[in-house]
Amino acid sequence: MLYEEFDELWQVAQKRQVIFFYAGYFSQPVVAAISETIRARMDSAGAAGPTRRRIFSAFVEMSQNIMHYSSEALTPADQRDAQMRRGSFCIGTSGDHFFLLCANPVSTDRVPGLRSRLEGLRTMTVDEIKAAYKQALRAEVPVDSKGAGLGFLTMAREASEPLEFEFAPSPNEPDTTIFCIKAII
Repeated sequence: MLYEEFDELWQVAQKRQVIFFYAGYFSQPVVAAISETIRARMDSAGAAGPTRRRIFSAFVEMSQNIMHYSSEALTPADQRDAQMRRGSFCIGTSGDHFFLLCANPVSTDRVPGLRSRLEGLRTMTVDEIKAAYKQALRAEVPVDSKGAGLGFLTMAREASEPLEFEFAPSPNEPDTTIFCIKAII
C-alpha cells in the first residue's frame, strides 16, 4: 500500500515533468539546501548558464516572498531574521522551457495590493520592466516591503513570458488566501 501511494505521486510528478518539489516551512537553511539541489538538477538537465542563473534568481525571490509574507509562520510575525514560514515550490519543464511555481497563504486583505502590482507587471514590456527595476534600486524601500521591493520585478525580468498568478480561497482559514505565482524561463 505504501509503495502504491508513493508510485501514484511519482507518476503524477513525472507526467507533469516536475524535477523538484518542496512543501513545508522555508528558512534560510532550507533555501540554501534547495538552492544546492536546484543547481545540481540544472546541471544534470543540461540547462545553459544564463538559464540556470535566471532560474536561480527567480527561485531566490519566490523563497524570499514566502519567508517574508506567508501568513503561516513558526516564528513571530515581527521577527526580522531566521523566519520560518509555510509555502511550496516546484520546478519542472514544459517543452523547451522551465517553469517555477510557488504558493503560500497570505492574509486576504493583502490580495488587492498584490493583484494590482502583478497586473501592472503583466502589461509591461521587457524594457519597461528593466527600467522599473533600475528605478526601484534607487528608490526608497516601500512601506509594505520587508526587502527592497524588487521581488516581482526580478521574477518578471527573468521570465520569458508574463508572470501568471492566482488567488484561491483557503479551505481552512476564512481570512486567508492561497497566493500562487508562476514564472516560465
